[in-house]
Amino acid sequence: MTLSELNSFPQDQFTQALATIFEHSPWIPNRAWRKRPFATLDKLHQAMVDEVDRATTNEQLQLLRAHPDLGARARMSQESTTEQTRAGLSSLTPNQYERLQTLNTQYRATFDFPFILAVKGATYQTIIEALTQRITHSREDELKEALNQVSKIARFRLNDHIKE
Repeated sequence: MTLSELNSFPQDQFTQALATIFEHSPWIPNRAWRKRPFATLDKLHQAMVDEVDRATTNEQLQLLRAHPDLGARARMSQESTTEQTRAGLSSLTPNQYERLQTLNTQYRATFDFPFILAVKGATYQTIIEALTQRITHSREDELKEALNQVSKIARFRLNDHIKE
C-alpha cells in the first residue's frame, strides 16, 4: 500500500490498515487520521507518536502492556513474532530462555509493564545487556524509554507496510 492510498482512506479503513503498527492499539492511528494527508512516512509516524504522547498515563500503560515479553512463547502478533524470530529469540537454548524469562519477570515486577526493545538488529546478548541496564532505571525514566522503544518499533513496522 502507498502513502497516497492510505491518505485517501476513510477513518475506519485507515485505522484497520495501521492497526498493527502499535501493538494491539488501533486507537493510535484512529486518532491520527484527522491529521491527514501525510506528506511523508515521517509525518505519519510523528502524528501517531504525538497521539501516544498526548494519551493519558493509563492509555500509555495499556499500550506498553499490549506488548509480549521478549522471548515469551505465548500468543503474539504476527509482527512481534517475526521481529523476535529475526532477533534469534525463537531459538534460545533452555538456559538462555530461563535467563531471559527471569529478567523479564524481575523487570515486570519492578515497572508493571513488559520490557520493550526494538529488536531489529539486536542479538540475545545485546537484549540481555539492555534489560540488565534498564532494570535499574527509575519508573519515570523507564516509562519514557519504553515509549521511545515502542516508537522505534512502530517506525520499523511503517517501513515494512507503507511505500511512500
